[in-house]
Amino acid sequence: MDKLNFREKLSTFTEHWKPKVIAEMNDYQFKLVKIRGDFVWHEHKDTDEAFIVIEGQMKIDFEDGSVELSEGEMFVVPKGVRHRPSSELESHVMLVEPRGVVNTGDSMSELTAPNDEWV
Repeated sequence: MDKLNFREKLSTFTEHWKPKVIAEMNDYQFKLVKIRGDFVWHEHKDTDEAFIVIEGQMKIDFEDGSVELSEGEMFVVPKGVRHRPSSELESHVMLVEPRGVVNTGDSMSELTAPNDEWV
């Protein structure tokens, strides 16, 4: 039962759009990810997805608008809602989602990351 430090965990990797698991609670995983540029349009048919901005800023585009998030803010994308995260500059984000969720949802691409990669 050790405490976790987000900055320490984030310092262990450099790649973008490759979420790393740092903890689990029941069937949910807490993942850290570094983002920059545009991600792929996708949706998660069976689960909501929480984005918590630790450092920087990000935007989540939807088919009918967008939401901008800054440090200390969060947003939950409801299941089945098509979306595309992006960040002009590198930002650090925590994702909270059930174990086994594919980061690109229904849109397999070169940005599809392996599941259950821990740091």
